[in-house]
Amino acid sequence: MYYQNTLITASDDSGKTSAAVPAARGGKPTAASIEYELIVNNPYRYTQEDVQFQSHLARYPEQAGLSRDEFFSNPKACFRASPLVKKFGWGIHYDQQGKIALIELQSPQYAQLLNDESVTVLKGIRSSRKK
Repeated sequence: MYYQNTLITASDDSGKTSAAVPAARGGKPTAASIEYELIVNNPYRYTQEDVQFQSHLARYPEQAGLSRDEFFSNPKACFRASPLVKKFGWGIHYDQQGKIALIELQSPQYAQLLNDESVTVLKGIRSSRKK
């Protein structure tokens, strides 16, 4: 999925009123902590696919020879399903070129993007089904 000029909002059931920084678990980085570091340190530098590929290689260094074509030969979930939006309360904004940045839930930029009619707003996928 290639998004442009789109905001993925924090999931309704994230339980967050402000964004949280994901931490490594047991001394090992998690998918969320790797994605967070890549995106927060490089706003609007990478596409979703760049981050997915780089984070996979960071988690599985033994697969360093894996090509992007091999990695994407199987479908990957878009960032609507990222733990950053599902559990940590971040918004993800895609610019006109499909490059992404993390947007703090309580920031003026988040509110501005929500109210910008030129921005497509999509909800992050819920972690659990509604009952």
